[in-house]
Amino acid sequence: MNNSNNPLTPMAAINLHDYIASSVFGTDDTLNTFYLRAAMPWMAGGLPQLARMTIPYQTVPDSTGDKVSGVGDISVFDVFLMKAGSLELGVGPLFVFPTASEDATGAGKMQLGAAGVLMSPHTWGLLGALITYQHDVAGDSDRPTQNIATAQPFFIYNLCKAYYVRSAGIWYFNWETGDYYIPIGFGAGKVWKTDGGTTINAFVEPQWTVAHEGIYVPNYQTFVGLNFQFPLK
Repeated sequence: MNNSNNPLTPMAAINLHDYIASSVFGTDDTLNTFYLRAAMPWMAGGLPQLARMTIPYQTVPDSTGDKVSGVGDISVFDVFLMKAGSLELGVGPLFVFPTASEDATGAGKMQLGAAGVLMSPHTWGLLGALITYQHDVAGDSDRPTQNIATAQPFFIYNLCKAYYVRSAGIWYFNWETGDYYIPIGFGAGKVWKTDGGTTINAFVEPQWTVAHEGIYVPNYQTFVGLNFQFPLK
């Protein structure tokens, strides 16, 4: 069951993730961010790698305070897969493309950075973290500088009959403005495997922000996910 929750599992994957922020600092409005994520393992020069693309669709406040919906900036990272004893590692470049359909749903900047993943599988579950950093390198000079890091600690505890409990809030840090927020989650999920070898993983994880600076960041949100992993033939 660990493979279904491990972001370094070398399988083709499609993930549907939705963050529903029903309480937001600085506004009575709600926010929503949906992510379509696709991952694919591949090999180059004898080195195993895992590439992941994320396409966001957001509903957020614009500069007038009204809400606007649209596609966000598409990001791609490609990590080289390694092992150190029982630890699984992935390190590689991160690219963020200015593909947003609305000013409020994107940064208007081409960004480069890095992604690192460390996972420690156990018989009872998983511990680990996914860390990213990105900085703008080109784009609209009138838009704010992008200097952003995220950290996503993973805690997965396996239960009987393919159920599990989980915590995987994404901590966000804007080093340019000093804004940040740190959510802590506690949720549960269930894994199924089809006769054809496809793994289906569904979960719900309420998340509470325990520390923050800035407005328009979640106070309380619900993370809902449906993941599919496909065997490579």
